[in-house]
Amino acid sequence: MNYNKIRSFCRVFRILIGLALIGAGLITGIVWFYLGIIPLIAGILNFCPLCIITKKCDLPQGA
Repeated sequence: MNYNKIRSFCRVFRILIGLALIGAGLITGIVWFYLGIIPLIAGILNFCPLCIITKKCDLPQGA
């Protein structure tokens, strides 16, 4: 399994989801959508809280 491709896809996906949620919050005025800042920051910093909890998408040692 190529973990680098999975990680790069997850990073882009988190950034896009974060931007979409923040955009929806700006358009609708619903403040709950501003929680999109969490996946946005996670994508920018290449950090995934769910990966830490589930241990599913960690890079193999030595990568």
